[in-house]
Order: sequence, then C-alpha cells, then structure tokens
Amino acid sequence: MLSKKLIKLICIGAISIFTFSSFVGCSSKGTSGTASTKKKVKIGLSIDDLRLERWQHDRDLFTAAAEKLGAEVIVQSANGDDTTQYSQAENLISQGVDVLVIIPHNGQTMAPIVEEAHKSKIKVLAYDRLITNSDLDNYISFDNVKVGELQGKAIVDKVPKGSYFMMGGSPTDNNAKLFRQGQMNVIKPLVDKGDIKIVGDQWAKDWLPEEALKIMENALTANSNKIDAVVASNDSTAGGAIQALASQKLDGKVAISGQDADLAGCQRVVEGKQSMTVYKPIKDLATKAAELSVKMANGEDLATNGTVNNGKKDVKSLLLTPISVTAENMKDTVIKDDFHKLEEVYKNVPKDKWPK
Repeated sequence: MLSKKLIKLICIGAISIFTFSSFVGCSSKGTSGTASTKKKVKIGLSIDDLRLERWQHDRDLFTAAAEKLGAEVIVQSANGDDTTQYSQAENLISQGVDVLVIIPHNGQTMAPIVEEAHKSKIKVLAYDRLITNSDLDNYISFDNVKVGELQGKAIVDKVPKGSYFMMGGSPTDNNAKLFRQGQMNVIKPLVDKGDIKIVGDQWAKDWLPEEALKIMENALTANSNKIDAVVASNDSTAGGAIQALASQKLDGKVAISGQDADLAGCQRVVEGKQSMTVYKPIKDLATKAAELSVKMANGEDLATNGTVNNGKKDVKSLLLTPISVTAENMKDTVIKDDFHKLEEVYKNVPKDKWPK
C-alpha cells in the first residue's frame, strides 16, 4: 500500500506535468496558428504583347492592385509570339505561382497550358481574352459583343447608307470574332435592306497598324477611294487605316471606329479624324482581376455574373460594361477617370476649343 505522503507527491507531479503540457499545448497552438496564416500569394501574369500601349496600362494597374492585396506578381511578355508565351507560362508554373493569369495571344494555342497548370494545382484566369477548348477556371473581360455593337451603332448613326469596309482584328484573337459578331448585329440588317454595301473585309495580323495600313491602301485602290465608312475593331487598326486615308486626303471624311481609348486614338477622336473609340475602364478590369486572382489562390468564393462557353465548358465569368466615346463625351469618361490627361488628349487641338 502506498503511503499518503507518496500519493500526495504523485498527484503534485501529475498536476505539474498536466500544467506544463497545457502550457506547451497553448504554445504549440499559437505556433500552429501563425503557420496557418495565409501565405503571400504569388501570381504569374503572362501578357501577349507589351509593345501595345493597352497592355502596359493593364500590367501596371493589375500589379498595383495585387500588391495592395499583399500579393507578388511576376510579369512576362511574349511580344505576340505563341511559342514564347507558352514557354513563359511553363516557366511561371515552374516558379511555383499560386495562380496563372493569362492574356493569350492565341486562345486556342494556350489551351494545353491550363491542363499543365492544373497538374501543379495552379488555377488559371483568362484575362480579357478567352482561352478556348480547355478546362479554364475563370474568365474576366468586358462584354465584347457589346463592344462591337457600340462600334457598329456609332458608324451606322454617322453613315446610315453607303460603302463599308470591315477591318477585323487579329484572326487568332477570340475577342476579334466577338467584336465582329457585335458589329454585324447592327450592320447586317442594313446590308439586308440594301442601305449598306460591304466592299471589303479583312483581318489585321496581331492588330498591327502597319498591317491595317497595307489593307486600307489596297482597299482604297480596289474601290477607287469610294469608301464611306470603316468599321475598325480597335485603335491600332484604326490608326493604320487613317494613315492610308490621310494619304488620299480622306482622313476626317470617312467615318471610322476604334476601341481601347489609346492616347493616339483619343487624340484622333477630338481632332475629328476618328469617329469614336470604345473605352473599357481598365482600372476596374485590372483591380477586379487582381481580387479574383487572390481569391482563386486562397480557394475563396468568387463573385461572377455569368458564363462564357469556351468550346469545352461554360466558364464562370465576370463581364464588365464598355463605354462608347466620342469627342462630345471624352471629358466625362476617359479624362474624368484620369485614364488620359486633358492636355495630352487635346494637345493637337487649339486651346480655345478645349472643353471647359
């Protein structure tokens, strides 16, 4: 039989051990709590071509928004080359990014990278341009059919009857096809009615202005300069087309659309050389894309507002609203949002004609 004194000592020891264990337990829990704190999210941003002014804006705004959320962004630009973009995306995967954000040069070519990313447990967000025929996780863009409708409506309002030339964007860019769909939603009924005649239809490789210049020069020659309107799908192609029109002293006389609200495009709009551009509030796009990226990396719920079928699945999407911009509302849209400065947009316009 154990003595009372020995029993007492055993009890004291047990209490001490229990207290120490509890203390250690609390301490370990604290350490574990620290370890479970969300790690810094690493985002890989694969950009089609930073030679285009538009994507420079997106890169800067996206990076700033992501860093504000505590994420790190690794940016790579492919200069419009499919093979380069694919290998760069593979490199970003190998660097252990948590999410891959892709502005594809060719949405079809980049499809297999989605599967490669998924093998490494990395989610993929297609930014502005859809990645087709893949198990894409999410997509963020503007309503690109609406963009085309805004372009078509602006030109039809200015030239309800006449000879139209259709200047498409890059044939490898799914957005270019969506813009054309929207343009034709507005224009085709008037073609069917006989009011509009389409005298040419070509697509500019990689959205390059020099491609658009050559296309427009040939179109003017083929039609003896008798073209009343050009439906150009963005500001780069509009710029090339306007250069060709200017050589025939037709700039400002032929209605022409654009898109992206590039500085040069906005300048041409207020100078009267380009009829309109489409402003897509890129700050909203880039900010929301950064928010989506961080949430995707952390496995959080996403606020999307629709789906877009990419040929394989209905991809959860967040689609923003584009804005038609003319000389009349330039100040209240592009300049008000500080996308461009008033003095930059109007630098070629006499100061007495600047908006007050």
